[in-house]
Amino acid sequence: MKSNRKNPALIIFTREFKSYFTSPVAYIVTGLFLIISGIMFFSTFFLNNRAEMRQFFGLLPIMLSFFVPALTMRLFAEEKRSGSLETLMTLPVTEVDVVTGKYFASLAGTLIMLVPSLFYVITLEIFGAPDYGPIIGGYIGAIFLSASFTAIGIFASSVTKNQIIAFFTGFIICIVLTLIDVFLVLLPAPLVSFLSFISASSHFTSISRGIIDTRDLLYFISLTSLFFVITVKVQQQESK
Repeated sequence: MKSNRKNPALIIFTREFKSYFTSPVAYIVTGLFLIISGIMFFSTFFLNNRAEMRQFFGLLPIMLSFFVPALTMRLFAEEKRSGSLETLMTLPVTEVDVVTGKYFASLAGTLIMLVPSLFYVITLEIFGAPDYGPIIGGYIGAIFLSASFTAIGIFASSVTKNQIIAFFTGFIICIVLTLIDVFLVLLPAPLVSFLSFISASSHFTSISRGIIDTRDLLYFISLTSLFFVITVKVQQQESK
């Protein structure tokens, strides 16, 4: 006989996903993201008269470094502050269930934030003749980048009760991984190869050019898995 008991991770996902649509922070963050990304896209399209999204995707890692931690900062920090996380952990759920549910709900919220940008693609099709290779590659890269930054964001939220600290912790980790390429010219050669590998922006740029390399995909999968596992370990330590 099959059990009617729902998966705890799915229940937590549903709860967190619904709260996304009732949170004013989510609407503010999404609105600011669309305003800034819209300015970047239309300045290229109309002022430079180019039917491409290169500038949008070029600055997307920096934007996500800021906006993803803003969406994830409350996930654990707020519940720790209010004490509701302790109550949640007394239920028949595991730390893996909690992190899984919160992670995928936050990732879904981040991807929803990106969906309106598809309007830019429609604009390109109406007024120009876009090359869809880099556009498709850019959105594939955006999904993997969002997955990694979301994992970093929930980790940052899991180590503090303060949402502001959670935001800045997540932002600093994301922006360092994004801008590390800038400092490569100042470093000795032996470090350049290693730092190029851990650079999120370099892997994203490679994918956004329409070149799907398994090494780039494995980088994002590994980065996501690393911070997901660390978050689970943090919760397990706090539950003892």
